[in-house]
Amino acid sequence: MSETKATGKPADAKGTQKPTKSTTGKASKGFTEEERAAMVERAQELKAAARRGPRANKADGESDVLAKIAEMPEPDRTMAERLHAIVKASAPVLSPRTWYGMPAYAKDGNVVCFFHSAQKFKTRYATFGFSDKANLDVGNVWPTAFALKELTAAEEVRIGALVKKAVS
Repeated sequence: MSETKATGKPADAKGTQKPTKSTTGKASKGFTEEERAAMVERAQELKAAARRGPRANKADGESDVLAKIAEMPEPDRTMAERLHAIVKASAPVLSPRTWYGMPAYAKDGNVVCFFHSAQKFKTRYATFGFSDKANLDVGNVWPTAFALKELTAAEEVRIGALVKKAVS
């Protein structure tokens, strides 16, 4: 059996591509329930933003973010509240909004940073991340997301500095 040049996938004698077999022995089931729920929330966010139109303001986004934070179980709720305060203090130019049902902060309509609850996606740690719109480029490799188990004063200072740099 040969491989097609374009894809590297196996081809039969006629050159027709055949699907590759799973190396794990498990069939992919697609998106998890949590991922599907996040996509539904994102669709709802887009519809709500379209309804609000140009009259939408920072207060609308803030109330949405605070409502999502209030729904979170502990310890994610406390962590999200602290991160919300850090982002607001470090970069007042950012507008709070929800993004896939999680708190996010945008500049000129583009998400710059976001928080993912550990509980929402059933992971062992929460995540604070930055999009490609964040001004964090350093050389050819730089981190774009950070795992959070706990927020100490040292982590708060580091995150505040990163948020400031991201919007600079």
